[in-house]
Amino acid sequence: MPPEESAAEEAMIVRRYRQGDASALADLIRRFHPRVYAVCARMLGDGPEAADVTQDALIRVIEGIDSFDGRSALSTWIIRVTMNCCISHLRREKLRRHAPLDVPLPSEALRREPAAAERVELAEQADLAMSALAALESDARAMLVLRDLQGLEYEQISQVLGIPIGTVKSRLFRARSALRALLRREEDERPSTRAPELRTDGAGDLKRHD
Repeated sequence: MPPEESAAEEAMIVRRYRQGDASALADLIRRFHPRVYAVCARMLGDGPEAADVTQDALIRVIEGIDSFDGRSALSTWIIRVTMNCCISHLRREKLRRHAPLDVPLPSEALRREPAAAERVELAEQADLAMSALAALESDARAMLVLRDLQGLEYEQISQVLGIPIGTVKSRLFRARSALRALLRREEDERPSTRAPELRTDGAGDLKRHD
């Protein structure tokens, strides 16, 4: 759906609610529940914490809809409420867990079924990404979730987090740098699972080379 149409539909939901349409809040929850849960799952892990904070965020959205002033898109405001709930939960409980990060495949890999060894390697890469992202501080994780997983523009992230666009860019750069460093460190610390290489000697017999 084009952004203009989406924004128009969001504005209509708010107008309906303010005009006393009892079904408007139900439509709002149906529309935004999947995205709110997706943000929570990326920040907290796909489990009970994400479900609980999703419910908390939606309650706060319902309680605060009267104060929504329309200066940002409704979706941006809802993500801001959700992210605030996630970060508050992380800081309060000192959680450092995260749901598996979807590792994008190279375009050529999408055209064919990977071999068994390749599937294992891709799974290991996803595990490394998950572990590295979970090790980041909540503020850095939020930057990566909003930009790289939710696809928000810099201006939208600025509105969600209440910081200048320049700060968004610098924090995103630092978050990506920290993630890369953690990935390199975890890759270096991971024991090698490469199978011994088999070669033939001059007589055609297989020889093991570790």
